[in-house]
Amino acid sequence: MSARDIFHDAVKAALQKDGWTITHDPLSIDLVDGQLQVDLGAERLLGAQREGEQIAVEVKSFLAPSAVSEFHTALGQFLNYRVALKIKEPERRLYLAVPLEVYESFFSRQLPQLSIQEYQLKLLVFDPEPEVIVQWQN
Repeated sequence: MSARDIFHDAVKAALQKDGWTITHDPLSIDLVDGQLQVDLGAERLLGAQREGEQIAVEVKSFLAPSAVSEFHTALGQFLNYRVALKIKEPERRLYLAVPLEVYESFFSRQLPQLSIQEYQLKLLVFDPEPEVIVQWQN
């Protein structure tokens, strides 16, 4: 199993505070030629008459010296996980969780903004200190 991101537990707690039930920690996606592991799988009931909503969340801290390099890695992982989920769990929506400070400083730049649009990235912006979700970006 790969190492957990430094903000893994903060995102997990934030999801739980937001009404989500953590169903997988990590969420394993078994493919014919290997296994991928998304950081978290979660679900919540939307209402008595509706089916549960399911998500997968990949947590990234962006603490390395180069945010651009970390973004390249995160984007590659995200796209690979999305393809695998499309095959194995098509009802589950994938989110990339990023800290609020990184969202405000890095994700406002041109490259991340263009990539978000081009690849239709879904972001979960969280504040790690109070362990809360600040924004869902679909």
